[in-house]
Formats: sequence, C-alpha cells, structure tokens
Amino acid sequence: MQTLTRENALQYAFDFREPPRLRVRPGEVFAIETWDASGGYFRTPEDLAVPGRRPGFDRTPPLVNPIAGPVYVEGAKPGDTLVVEIESIRVGEFSWIAVGPNRGPLGNSARHPDISGQYTTKIFRHTPGPSGTTTDGTVHFSDRISWPITPFVGTLGTAPDREVSTSLDGQGEWGGNLDIRDCAPGNRIYLPVFHDGALFSLGDVHASQGDTEFAGTAAETNSTVTLKLSVIPGVRVPWMRIETPSSLISLYAYRPLEVAVETAITSLIDWLVADYGFTAVDAYCLVSTCPDFRIHVYQMCRIARLNYVAGAELPKRYLGL
Repeated sequence: MQTLTRENALQYAFDFREPPRLRVRPGEVFAIETWDASGGYFRTPEDLAVPGRRPGFDRTPPLVNPIAGPVYVEGAKPGDTLVVEIESIRVGEFSWIAVGPNRGPLGNSARHPDISGQYTTKIFRHTPGPSGTTTDGTVHFSDRISWPITPFVGTLGTAPDREVSTSLDGQGEWGGNLDIRDCAPGNRIYLPVFHDGALFSLGDVHASQGDTEFAGTAAETNSTVTLKLSVIPGVRVPWMRIETPSSLISLYAYRPLEVAVETAITSLIDWLVADYGFTAVDAYCLVSTCPDFRIHVYQMCRIARLNYVAGAELPKRYLGL
C-alpha cells in the first residue's frame, strides 16, 4: 500500500501549482500520515500558545494547520467530482487543546480571567480500544471524564480553480478548513474537480470535537488516515457534499451563520430535485415538516477569516428509494 509519509505533510496551502507528492489510481487504497494542527509543537502542558514561541508564527498568515499532498488521481479532469472514502483513522497517543489570551470568543473575557489572562494547554491521553489501536479507543479528558475517540478529518479538499487558499482559513466549494465531524470513516465525501488529477490534500485530524469547536481548537492529534479516491466523470457538485450510510448532508460556509444555514438547506433541496426525483415544492415542504431533518453547526469559531460551517441533513429513508 502506498503511503504519503508525515515528512510530506507540512504544506500550508491548497495550491494548484504544487507538484503531486503521490499518484494513485481510482479505487486504490492508500494511507496519509498527518501532523496535528500545530505541526508537532504541542506535546506537554508546558507548550503554551504564546505566538512568539511557535514556529511559523512570524509569517502572515501563520504556518499552522498543515496538510499532506497534493495527491494526483489518475483520470480526474476538470468538471468531474472526486469521491473520498475514508476507511480508517488511527490517531496518535495523545491530543491537545490550547486556550488563552486572544484565542476564541473568551480570549478577551473579563468575566473569565483564568481563560483570557493566561495560556493553558491541556493534553489528553488516548488508550486503545478493542482493536488494540486508537481507531476505536478512548480520549481521557481528565481522571474522571472520558469518551470514545470519534476521529474525523478537519481539513481536506481539491485544489481551487485559480486562487491559492491557506490551510488555516481557506474554505470554498472545493473544501478547506471546515472541521466537519462527518468527514469520518464510512462516509463518502464529494468534491468538485478543477484541475487534472484533482490535486487532493488532507490534514488537521481531530480525535473528537464538540459542535462549533467553540474555543477554536478541539482534540488535535497526529494520525494515519487510510482512504481511497474515485471519480464521477462529467458531473461536478456545486459545493462539497457528504453521504453517510443513512443520510445526505449538504454543506455551506459563510458569515453570518444564517446565510450558511439557508444556503445549505437550499442546496439540499437542489440535490433532492436533481438526483432523487423530487419536485421543488415537495423538497421545500419536506425539509420544513420532516421531524428527522437536522441542521448541524460544525464550526463557528473566531479564527482569522474562517466562515461558519453549516450542514443540512436528511435521512435516506425519506428519499422513497
């Protein structure tokens, strides 16, 4: 099995000019080793998020949130759709979160000076699960609190058409730093292709995350991601989409949040009309009446120019298939 090693996982932009670091055939299973969002800086509670101490923070924007790639997919052409299927994610031995002055919505809080007045780094130990690995292990938040590792890929995408977008705050129909917990094993992620080979990149894996990633970082970790890529020729999705075994999820990122939510819903309606035989009237009424229709707010944190990320989800059992 081909592997894109961690030494090739320190790119900081989705850039169509970057030469491919791996070439794969459609349907070929391969692996990508990733760094955590700090590129390995945070290892102990003494490693604080002081900008002057962090490598790459002398750049504008700073060099954080590294990605691996690009991966060239044989046969992918502009106008196609790339399908990403994550088979497994094995996270590292620990994950971290870092808070402090000017970090997140409470980074300047007078009400909570223990957050805004000092830097704090928390390191979470991981223990293996029944498989003997961290693919199904446990995150230990403290001696009293723990939960299952629920890994997902926070940043992934194809190379944008003309622009170059950083892995820190780049977002668009092609993907980017979206922190969508449904970019997880077992799901299919659909991305538009703008260049030959698709030029796919991936990084920023999380061991777990709460809705919105409120503090600006979650359980950030190194990982090994096993996946395969395939191509739907001649059809390009208008924006990144996800299909789980049981549901469809339409995505959008924007500020203010209500625009992201409304656009995700209208895009889901378009999907139902185009691919599943619904009339616009029926799809419109369905999302307003179905008790299992859901809106997710995956990412809503104040970092650089990040937009807020919303998803509109409908279970497949309502598709009448």
